[in-house]
Amino acid sequence: MDVNFGGKVHGGAVMKWIDQAGYACAVGWSGSYCVTVYVGGIRFLKPVLIGHMVEVKARVIHTGRTSMHIAVDVRAGDPRGGERTHTTHCVIIFVAVNDKGETVPVPSWTPETEEDRSQEQYAKRLMELRKSIDDEMRQHLG
Repeated sequence: MDVNFGGKVHGGAVMKWIDQAGYACAVGWSGSYCVTVYVGGIRFLKPVLIGHMVEVKARVIHTGRTSMHIAVDVRAGDPRGGERTHTTHCVIIFVAVNDKGETVPVPSWTPETEEDRSQEQYAKRLMELRKSIDDEMRQHLG
């Protein structure tokens, strides 16, 4: 069911894994139930081949008052050896909510390393780009 017409893992299956890993990361960080509010720029760099081992890593790269930007990377490779290849990347924004569905504050994330600071700047640049994308999309929504 996860095989596409080209004999590779279907992109929809990879997207599901990304959302699941991102959700687990967001819940682990916030300690609250979380909902996906934005998935932007999923970049399929290389296909995931059938039979390959897949590694999905998610990490917090920026927090707002109630939101978390989670970077998710997928790597895959032959289980008989060799390294895993970077196949997919995206950033997902989750919001923490309570039992009534109301947003709740999340712990602040503070970058500690140069890589962390770079990732946070990346998240902030994406936020700026999203504003112009949102404006454009709003013009075409019914």
